Amino acid sequence: MTSTTRLTVAQALVRFLSVQYTERDGVRRRLIDATWGIFGHGNVAGLGQALIEYATAPDEQTLPAMPFHQGRNEQSMVHAAVGYARQSNRLSAHAVTTSIGPGATNLVTGAALATVNHLPVLLLPGDTFATRVADPVLQQLEVPYAGDVSVNDCLRPVSKYFDRISRPEALVPAALNAMRVLADPVETGAVTLALPQDVQAEAYDWPDEFFAERTWHVRRPAADPAELVEAARAVRAAKRPLIIAGGGVHHSRAEEVLAEFASATGIPVASTQAGKGSLNHDHPQDVGGIGHTGTATADELARLADLVIGIGTRYTDFTTGSHTLFERPGVRFLNLNIGAYDGHKLAGQPLIADARSGLAALAGELGQDAYRVSPSYIAEYREDKERWEQRVDACYEAEEPDVRPTQPQVLGALDEIVDESDILINAAGSLPGDLHKLWRTRSFDQYHLEYGYSCMGYEIPAAIGVKLAAPDRPVWALVGDGTYLMMPTEIVTAVQEGIAIKVLLIQNHGYASIGGLSESVGGERFGTAYRHQADDGTYTGAPLPVDLAANAASLGMRVLRAKTVSDLREALAVARAADTPTCVYVETETADTVSGAPPAQAWWDVPVAATATRSSAVKARELYERHVSTRRRHL
Repeated sequence: MTSTTRLTVAQALVRFLSVQYTERDGVRRRLIDATWGIFGHGNVAGLGQALIEYATAPDEQTLPAMPFHQGRNEQSMVHAAVGYARQSNRLSAHAVTTSIGPGATNLVTGAALATVNHLPVLLLPGDTFATRVADPVLQQLEVPYAGDVSVNDCLRPVSKYFDRISRPEALVPAALNAMRVLADPVETGAVTLALPQDVQAEAYDWPDEFFAERTWHVRRPAADPAELVEAARAVRAAKRPLIIAGGGVHHSRAEEVLAEFASATGIPVASTQAGKGSLNHDHPQDVGGIGHTGTATADELARLADLVIGIGTRYTDFTTGSHTLFERPGVRFLNLNIGAYDGHKLAGQPLIADARSGLAALAGELGQDAYRVSPSYIAEYREDKERWEQRVDACYEAEEPDVRPTQPQVLGALDEIVDESDILINAAGSLPGDLHKLWRTRSFDQYHLEYGYSCMGYEIPAAIGVKLAAPDRPVWALVGDGTYLMMPTEIVTAVQEGIAIKVLLIQNHGYASIGGLSESVGGERFGTAYRHQADDGTYTGAPLPVDLAANAASLGMRVLRAKTVSDLREALAVARAADTPTCVYVETETADTVSGAPPAQAWWDVPVAATATRSSAVKARELYERHVSTRRRHL
């Protein structure tokens, strides 16, 4: 007779989650390492009570505890969980529980971010009564044509796996499927188990086998032998190959193998936002970021490349210059990717495999010293990179240290004090472009840019998640005023739990990135500045009397104000040494200056009004049509 344990559904779920593990390369980790939560009537009596039961692990209890983190915003909790998962190389994740109604729908943006970036997070939103004895309950969405629909169905399209646990016994297959997807290097993303509040509290006799430790092996799929032969043939035929390193390099921990491959072959390596740091900035083959926010060096190599070797990249429009960057007639693509969907993009020759195992196999197939690009090609891109580095130096340099800095000079001041242990987090605004072009990465995980979804508000909660995964390292959230105003609330969480993140808050009075984009497409920066409204309806009055530093201080954070470059250098050094949550606040110059970041080195397709009366839009449309004419389909 099978032995059983009587628990509520919520208790059984928490107990199950506490004994799930991943394993890769002989390293074993907890799959769900902690749970974030905000409680309401949809989860307080179910998961809330269960998390108390398992908050600690008494001596007589053999099960590990389930740590809990109290959040302030449901979207922020997902961002924190995603930051933790990325810093943990997707081998460990967090769960997030919410009430029904707005608590659940607030998860949608975070879920989309996780799924777009292939980062695991387990979402446990409360749901309406499965028995429907009390319909409609508070916050319930009534759908006249479908009685089984709730607001949690909004999470279906942004989840890699979704299930609603309408009966206790349904938890067993659903929980197992959820773990399978979270640990799958191809399918991972947001996983949602919607939990009706009455079912959460219902008791059931669970088979004890359900609570046995399970280890989910994270695969490293090997390359198909035939694809490997064709890939090596393509490389040998190339005269001007270029590697594009994407986020898959980091997910696979393929950085060392890539460095060895690049050194042996002499092939230059450009990086996407997610892939930056795949090579350190001073590696001889590193040529910096590629695409719309890339370096002139990498983009010129892309225009002339005869073979583009994409490793773990999705080829987004920022990377491809909206399909205008790879200009050479007959250019071909070799795509090493763990997912077949991405491996076949741009009519590329697929090499479907884990990035690390696939790259090592490709090196073996080529043979030692059997292939190397010409010395003239190496000299060409190294000289070009040196010229670009001189432009970076000019952007970072502040000849007058007692004046207000530009944004690149802010990055230059930070560059002076960090080492390979520091981690920088950013997601949106003008900073991603400046960082992709200018930042000199010193370690494979220093550069943490969420640019798959580019979600404003990601940085501060993600920094908390990263700090939880790397408690002994300095973790910086680089935040503009626009993204800060979206979601500063998790500062309270950092203060409450003593998580010593560092926030670099840059005030430039509005949406600097979108303002520049608006101007370039004929939008005249309309509605992008944080200023009082003028008589003509535009926001061109005086800057708003908003004190973001005081706001951060009111949430419990230590704040250091910097007015000049000299002040900034001193404040950053103090913040880096701090063992409590600390914010450095600086107001930057907003006008373009000689020390501003270089302009975009590749086009980005943002459609311009086809008809307009204002001259700015008319001129922008003319330029747009010229760019569109250069776009090509790689078939």
